[in-house]
Amino acid sequence: MSMTIPWIVMALYFILVMGFGSMFGRYTKSTADFFFGGRRFSWWLIAMSILATGVGSHSFVKYSAKAFQHGFSSTMTYMNDWFFMPFFMFGWLPLIYYSRVSSVPEYFERRFDYKARFLATIALFFYMIGYISIGFLTIGKALQPMLPDFLNILGMNFNLHGDAGLMNIIIFTAVITGIYITYGGQTAVIFTDLLQGFILIFAGLLVLFLGFSYLGGFESFWHHLPTHFKLPLAHFNQPGGFNFVGIFWQDGIAGSIGFLFMNQGLIMRFLATRSVNDGKKAAAFNVLIILPISAIVVSGAGWIGHAIYQGQGIIPGIPAGIIPMNLDVDEIFTIASKIVATPLVFGFIMAAVTAALMSTVDTLINATAAIFINDIWLPAEKVLIRRSKGSRLQQDDKYYLKVARWSSIVITAIGVVGVLAFKNFATLYEAHGFFHSTLTPPLIVAIFLGIFWKRFTTSAVLWTFLGGSTLMIVGATWPEIFIRPFAQGSAMSGGKYIYISALYNILVCVGVGVIVSFFTKQKTEEELDGLTIWSVDRARWKFKGGKPNDRPGEKVKLRYKIDDSGELARFAVVDMDRMGMDQDDLVYLCDSRAWLGGLKSVHTRAGKPHQEPGVVYITSALEETALFNIKSIVVAEKEM
Repeated sequence: MSMTIPWIVMALYFILVMGFGSMFGRYTKSTADFFFGGRRFSWWLIAMSILATGVGSHSFVKYSAKAFQHGFSSTMTYMNDWFFMPFFMFGWLPLIYYSRVSSVPEYFERRFDYKARFLATIALFFYMIGYISIGFLTIGKALQPMLPDFLNILGMNFNLHGDAGLMNIIIFTAVITGIYITYGGQTAVIFTDLLQGFILIFAGLLVLFLGFSYLGGFESFWHHLPTHFKLPLAHFNQPGGFNFVGIFWQDGIAGSIGFLFMNQGLIMRFLATRSVNDGKKAAAFNVLIILPISAIVVSGAGWIGHAIYQGQGIIPGIPAGIIPMNLDVDEIFTIASKIVATPLVFGFIMAAVTAALMSTVDTLINATAAIFINDIWLPAEKVLIRRSKGSRLQQDDKYYLKVARWSSIVITAIGVVGVLAFKNFATLYEAHGFFHSTLTPPLIVAIFLGIFWKRFTTSAVLWTFLGGSTLMIVGATWPEIFIRPFAQGSAMSGGKYIYISALYNILVCVGVGVIVSFFTKQKTEEELDGLTIWSVDRARWKFKGGKPNDRPGEKVKLRYKIDDSGELARFAVVDMDRMGMDQDDLVYLCDSRAWLGGLKSVHTRAGKPHQEPGVVYITSALEETALFNIKSIVVAEKEM
């Protein structure tokens, strides 16, 4: 009976999460809602959603394994994102938000040309599919130690050990994940992740404190950790499987830039915020508050597991062999949690973590569907229309929403197949490290140079993709010749430079891009207007359609009335003065209930003023878009 309790808890939790996500699916009425949630949400809601996405991916399984093997240095990988956060907050975020791009490849077409967009689409599509596959593999690794016991209780004798069993688990979870992402889209994902963000932090800390109790207190825990486990950083270049210099280049550079600048799932989160300022707040909160807490949360089970391993047979009440010597370290999170928790609590912990893992996968599926629609389907449709001399008309938005949902199903299936490329690595950490080191360099170099260097040319970006990738393949084929000079004394692991190859790959891509740029023609200032960090103010002008209004103002609570005589929101003169707003300024109308996080809101423009203080006149179309009802009290705020 004790083994059935965790599964009952997990089943109830998944029903709750799916119901919670599906409830918000009714707010998805267009592709803008499906992919970007209507660009309406408050910073705190997005910050918690980022937590469930970033931490929930591979983190609990992956970092618990490294914490079990190496101790507190497992946290150093979570301490790297601050390094590039200012470049994101004040460079990439305002550029993509103000330019109204829907995807990274779309930015490449505006900054360079359609050929660059084509190459970026291919690179990003493989990157996202790889991330989805690693997410599914992580879910399978987390559940595999539990499922055989559960099936035995039910009288079933399916063999879920080994690779075949792992794939069966992954297929099952893929079906569940696909249900609410296909129906709900970005709004469902954001609100589901809000719920799970709070719960997974609680679950991770719960494992840590239950572990202290199981071991007899913090002093016993500390005593049974080796001295080198208590150091915050790994050794500089040893061992080959986990060292400071390799992790810095792989996680701190390739991983952080990749996650911040090219992960379409994360970018869509920030594009779902109500404004650039809210996006900056979410980013700052994430790096200053969430990441340090997350570093402890995802590693705690590994630390506890190692202390139990060292103390088994020595500490009273902890029998020898409770953690076997031939342990698969990717299973330590599940095993340690099962040891320290009651069946009921264990079920809750595994439900929260598995659901959090699915949160990352659902985000990535939604993001990859956005890439498919915006960068494959729509461009292909335009070509067909042009070749048929305009005889085919573009479909309405409901048609594209249907295509987006069907593409989510197909992408889920491709992600499951992609697991086969990663399942033979020694640990998930190695799999993810190799993935980052080999797939991200061309795209992150192209993005970074495109944003911050006006001299970076269209020819250079094409050569960065093609020439840089060629040199990367050469380095991977003969690593002892090409990568070893960059290895800074670190050794191979499993016949590969899993982490330090990121340094070689980045340098060859940067080298190709810089050299070609100096021998080819750059675009004019007019062509680059609003597309680099040096003209971000112009991007803001274009976003508004005129000079931004930065005059200070305040938020104003108003009642709304319907007036379908125009298309804009109309405010009283006195209310516009309080908001510091002029006619034609951008304005944000939001339900006064702040805890909704902007779910019921809309962006619009201020129309011709009227003389009725405390009232805003809006059209019925705006009312429907904002999800207001006639009893709503709205808060109006000037945007620019």
